[in-house]
Amino acid sequence: MTTPLNPTVEAVTRRIAERSRDSRTAYLERIRSAAGDRPARAGLGCSNLAHGVAACGAGDKEALQGDQVPNIGIVSAYNDMLSAHQPFADYPQRLKAAATRAGAVAQFAGGTPAMCDGVTQGQDGMDLSLFSRDVIALSTAVALSHDMFDAALCLGVCDKIVPGLLIGALSFGHLPILFVPAGPMPSGLPNPEKARVREAFAAGQVGRAELLEAECASYHAPGTCTFYGTANSNQMMMEFLGLQLPGGSFVNPGTPLRDALTEAAVEAVLGTTKLAGHAYRPIGEIVDEKAIVNGIAGLLATGGSTNHTLHIVAIAQAAGIQVNWTDFADLSSVVPLLARVYPNGVADVNHFHAAGGLGFVMRELLEAGLIHEDVLTFRGRGLSKFLAEPVLEDGALRWRDVAGESMDEDILRPVARPFDAEGGTTLVQGNLGRAVVKVSAVKPELRRITAPARVFHSQDALKAAFQAGELTGDFVAVVPYQGPRANGMPELHKLTPFLGILQNQGQRVALVTDGRMSGASGKVLAAIHTTPEALCEGNLARIRDGDLVTIDAEAGVLRVEALDGALEDRPVEHPDLASQHRGMGRDLFSAFRRQASGAEAGASIFEEVR
Repeated sequence: MTTPLNPTVEAVTRRIAERSRDSRTAYLERIRSAAGDRPARAGLGCSNLAHGVAACGAGDKEALQGDQVPNIGIVSAYNDMLSAHQPFADYPQRLKAAATRAGAVAQFAGGTPAMCDGVTQGQDGMDLSLFSRDVIALSTAVALSHDMFDAALCLGVCDKIVPGLLIGALSFGHLPILFVPAGPMPSGLPNPEKARVREAFAAGQVGRAELLEAECASYHAPGTCTFYGTANSNQMMMEFLGLQLPGGSFVNPGTPLRDALTEAAVEAVLGTTKLAGHAYRPIGEIVDEKAIVNGIAGLLATGGSTNHTLHIVAIAQAAGIQVNWTDFADLSSVVPLLARVYPNGVADVNHFHAAGGLGFVMRELLEAGLIHEDVLTFRGRGLSKFLAEPVLEDGALRWRDVAGESMDEDILRPVARPFDAEGGTTLVQGNLGRAVVKVSAVKPELRRITAPARVFHSQDALKAAFQAGELTGDFVAVVPYQGPRANGMPELHKLTPFLGILQNQGQRVALVTDGRMSGASGKVLAAIHTTPEALCEGNLARIRDGDLVTIDAEAGVLRVEALDGALEDRPVEHPDLASQHRGMGRDLFSAFRRQASGAEAGASIFEEVR
């Protein structure tokens, strides 16, 4: 018997659909008009097609000159600087071989950039991080623009990379497109120990050698970092959207099962092309209003990355769907927190996967009526088709039902016994604007604060105050001018160890900023992505030291009481940001800074679909 849909989930979905009616209709009309009855390459001129097949082997060249053999475009974000993307090095050849065995052709359509936030944290290069998402979307569009393909496979894992690939893919929404991950590295140094060493270094109790040893023991092999940050939240999202092989997100690289899943992606996407007949399932039809709601619910139930309050909005817009943070907040009020994975617990994603993983979460939410079953996926209609996990039996890939119960309720729990009755992310708002708070890692007794503001215009300024012993008493650290138009909206993880130390010492501390903290947001209460941002006349720019700031994640409040009672009358003198716009490639992104939308609109340079 089908479980009735939760009334709040139903209401949120309905209002998203109503809000998006015109833009979604325009998008669908556009992609449906692009979907011809024959392969697009059949409409190319002879010279165009000759260029497209010139480098192919004789067999592939002959096949592509006709219109009966499907051609798969491969778009990869490979580089060997990112541990998560290093395994992609041999994927194109592996996928091409699988295509040949299946009677098809695969061509490497193009590559996209892929930067590692772990390398750029606290560095000038981090100012390019969020904008790299839209560069990746543009690169994906360029790769597919040759119009030679009947389907595509996108290879990516990490933070801005999967959202960028997906935004670009949705501009070719008439194509069936699947995503191919690489899996997490094996577990290394336990995450709580890593956090302890970081705080000890910030406090001057250990040296750089000890810190580097701990970091290298944590990030030690090919594969995704094992904490539940944006990269691993991406993998959750792709399964909940029905765009990735079920149960494959957290299979380690370099294993026979990982190789089998990679090759199986070829057959899976071939089964959804126009040439396959009635099973045609283009990506633009799959990513609809119900699928977006499912992705948000999955994020909330697993305590995923706050970056997705930007990315899901931008992804939805690329499909003509309008989503806002009120939708997230309303869903959070009914979707319980089912997982505790670092930084929201001590386990990593390998432990989470072993305990039951995404399939268990999906089944629990479906049985509770908290996500939509009636959605289109690449496997056909019905999200229950994703309640399966892959195994190898006699060397062949098989699928079995997901675990009936959690293998470890310290990591993963059923809806009947959640870690929290509400989801991992919430909305706060007031005279400072609107912001998001990741509550899943914050103890309930620390989710509210009213304390004097301490204003810092950079992470280094707060660090200097900490090292000088100036951060005494309870306070709210205010870090403005970190929004997308100011400097690209960098992540501010440099603040975490210092604020964490003060909180451990018994001080009540919190953070409010128009910058980001992302999937590694931890135990300190933080109102982030504040919009409007300081540079766009947000009241964040008017706060002065000593003003009383309230962040109440339980009541949804974000406000400031000015000492002089005249917040709105205060003049705003914006700091000189020129030094943050030069060097490390930032000179090239002035157009992005001018064009970027606000955080709640996805911090995107792209116009909404109309």
